[in-house]
Amino acid sequence: MNTPPVIIIGAGPAGLAVAGQLQTRQIPFVLLEQGRGVAEAWRNHYDRLHLHTVKELSHLPLSPFPAHYPTYVPKQELLAYYEAYARDRNLQPLLGRSVDKLERTADGWSVHCTNGEVYESPQVVLCAGMNRIPWRPTFPQEEVFTGTILHSHDYQNPAPYAGKRVLVVGMGNSGAEIALDLCEKNVDTAISVRGPVNIVPRELLGRPTQVTALQLAKLPTWIGDNLGLLVRQLTVGDLPKYGIELPAISPARQLRETGQTPVIDLGTLDYIRSRQLRVLPGIDHFTATGVCCTDGQEYPFDVVVLATGFRAQLNEWLPLDEAHFDERGLPREPVGAGPYQGLFFLGYNNYAPGGGLGIIRTDAAEIVQVIASQEVYKRK
Repeated sequence: MNTPPVIIIGAGPAGLAVAGQLQTRQIPFVLLEQGRGVAEAWRNHYDRLHLHTVKELSHLPLSPFPAHYPTYVPKQELLAYYEAYARDRNLQPLLGRSVDKLERTADGWSVHCTNGEVYESPQVVLCAGMNRIPWRPTFPQEEVFTGTILHSHDYQNPAPYAGKRVLVVGMGNSGAEIALDLCEKNVDTAISVRGPVNIVPRELLGRPTQVTALQLAKLPTWIGDNLGLLVRQLTVGDLPKYGIELPAISPARQLRETGQTPVIDLGTLDYIRSRQLRVLPGIDHFTATGVCCTDGQEYPFDVVVLATGFRAQLNEWLPLDEAHFDERGLPREPVGAGPYQGLFFLGYNNYAPGGGLGIIRTDAAEIVQVIASQEVYKRK
């Protein structure tokens, strides 16, 4: 009797982490990827992208980043690392396989692709990520705008926007970094901030904030949260006078309770404090030549970049219940249970400190251990 291969959906860092560990245990797998190569989503990000997390805590299992890589790994080096990881382990994803749906079968699950192919296995690992689908809201009267509206997914670098007036909508990590990218090239830029934003510096007194956050997480939550608020007050506490409100809760509590990552400041705040980067309130509606904000003022723009985030959209693949998925449609646990027995979810845990790539490494080990314990995969 042939051992059924584990099906892995997505050849980004999560899919590579699982595939690499399954291979080490000599467990067969099929790695499906809708794009043209590994880490396709990272390949499509804007040019200046660097990891916000330190390299020592962001690598794949059993494979640290090369010693010569900088502390915060840039996009091209990151892609080279993922490509080498797949090549050196001969992981060989099946490319151009876009998943359409998952269905329960008598023996496990079937994975249906848009090209008509169907793969079946008792164990399926979903690794397509929280950023699979760009979230593109619509705004009143946007159809009358004579300029350009694009999602941050389609932004690459400032070159096309020289001499233009650009509004970045949303101050998450992508919005803040895109605004910084534009300001550094002297593009006339503003950023629309609709509500309170938790912001932390990437480093504090030469120490990465990620490392500090992991240390604070070891303390009782009330102590860690109060220390986090104190650090925020000392580092970014003057922002309300520039038009950015700070939430009442600490960055760590926000992450723990909502899964929303605080903004890691790479220099955007310097441009805000110098007034080179204007802060506007939320958009009420578009006009032919720009936007009207909730302050009742009209502002002219040539380009609007919607840094409005992404969604996992797992509900496109299978029905989700409230017991096993949260209000954002993200799995509550990496190992599926009940009606989701045999499914595993890697790269969807955004509620723990330390960065998504570090969580992938630890969750991958748990998932592979559970798979390896199944009778069908035990080595004879």
